Amino acid sequence: MKKTALVIMIITIFSKFLGFVREVSLSYFFGANNVTDAYLISLTIPGVLFAFVGTALSTGYIPMFSHIKIKEGEEQVIKFTNNIVNILIVLCTIVVVITILFTTPIVKLFATGFSGETLNLAVKFTRISIFGIYFSGLVYIFTSYLQIKNNFVIPASIGFPMNIIIIFSMFVASKTHNMYLLSIGSVAAFLAQLLFILPFVFKKGYKFYFIFNVEDKYLRNLLTIAFPAIIGASVDQLNVLVDRTIASTVAEGGISALNYAAKLSLLVFGLFVTPISIVMFPLVSRMAAENNYEGLKKSLSESISAINFLVIPSTVGVMVFSTPIVEMLFGRGAFDERAVQMTSSALFFYSIGMIGYGLREVLAKVFYSMKDTKTPTRNAVIALLMNIILNIVLSKFLGIAGLALATSISAIVCTGLLFVSLRKKIGSFGLKEISISFIRITIASVIMGAVAKISYNMMIVVVSKNLSLIGSIIISGMVYFVVTLSMRIKEVHEIVLNIKRVLRIDG
Repeated sequence: MKKTALVIMIITIFSKFLGFVREVSLSYFFGANNVTDAYLISLTIPGVLFAFVGTALSTGYIPMFSHIKIKEGEEQVIKFTNNIVNILIVLCTIVVVITILFTTPIVKLFATGFSGETLNLAVKFTRISIFGIYFSGLVYIFTSYLQIKNNFVIPASIGFPMNIIIIFSMFVASKTHNMYLLSIGSVAAFLAQLLFILPFVFKKGYKFYFIFNVEDKYLRNLLTIAFPAIIGASVDQLNVLVDRTIASTVAEGGISALNYAAKLSLLVFGLFVTPISIVMFPLVSRMAAENNYEGLKKSLSESISAINFLVIPSTVGVMVFSTPIVEMLFGRGAFDERAVQMTSSALFFYSIGMIGYGLREVLAKVFYSMKDTKTPTRNAVIALLMNIILNIVLSKFLGIAGLALATSISAIVCTGLLFVSLRKKIGSFGLKEISISFIRITIASVIMGAVAKISYNMMIVVVSKNLSLIGSIIISGMVYFVVTLSMRIKEVHEIVLNIKRVLRIDG
């Protein structure tokens, strides 16, 4: 599992880098204003409307796949997959028709602060971008299909064609002043993902044929498993909706600032958490289907420790360098000083919740593998209510940054509740050892953060801000490795052992 996760992590680093080029392109060409706000809302709406279907597929498909394959074999799996594909296409058509007929009230629901030209742009963008759900829906299914077939590399690589096309559409839109190319580009990007993944799906044995059976027992089982998760996904999307709705009333460009900050904070999630959870989910699903709970606990414990080791120092680093990071990545072109200030303050408070986002993802996957989607959903609802209350309160004192802080607090609380619930469900899974490791990693990360700040302040006198930032990150990273090694943290010793093995082989 660790070797596969490392390969995915390397691919993800390059994919996320390209994703940041996409965000930088948006900020460079269009800044943080009414156009970017309208564009981002037009991307949010399909995501929210389609969240229930995507979540049903991502949470229910892999456990059901494992169950069907054990019980009835490969042919039944293909039949089940085709039934989902055809039903999905019908559901997407219904969503598209409803959105086109009621675009204006839907946009107003998502962004109450929009009016005039901003509202008109958002409506026109949404009528184009909604068609992307056909392709993104099918990608949901086929990435899961490949993962259960032990092909993790291709699903991890689908961001490359998507980001390239979106970046190109932004460039052309800025040069031709045709803003609608932004939305057309997003739809083309989802299509490119599907075309990229299909040859590998067919190579793994998938064969398409028409079947449409809403009475299928396995479909009903999937919906039974997924229904609470659908509500949970709706809760997550409502969190985004609430954040962006309030942001639209706090400041022009507020939605864009939140988006840029969220993308930066979620970079850590994408680089470190996603590869681990992607590899872990099919593994623990098989273990749960085989009632191998000792193996499940071991995989969970290893995943939590790995996430703590990677995410906690990243959190400290982002908190220390929130402003220099935003200035280096976005501070050019139409992205002015006001946009830098809004985005960096939101990034600082988003980073507090990084560990919450990471551990919540892994814990929820364990519940899903055991076909328990009610517990994560119940906790997500609690987090949503807390987020709404904190959004209203904190935005009055901190503005856009208050929305980010509210999201972080609710994520941490939700994660704590999941830990308690999972401990009750499966018994001990090494929480004492995990807690000791957590404390050691936190101490090492604080030391790293102090070294990073001191080295940055010393270097900035001699070299530019960007070089000082890069240099201090390298120095503090080496300090973190040395400190964690001296503290006998398990993950560091495993890294050292792997390096020694490689050197021994090369020698």
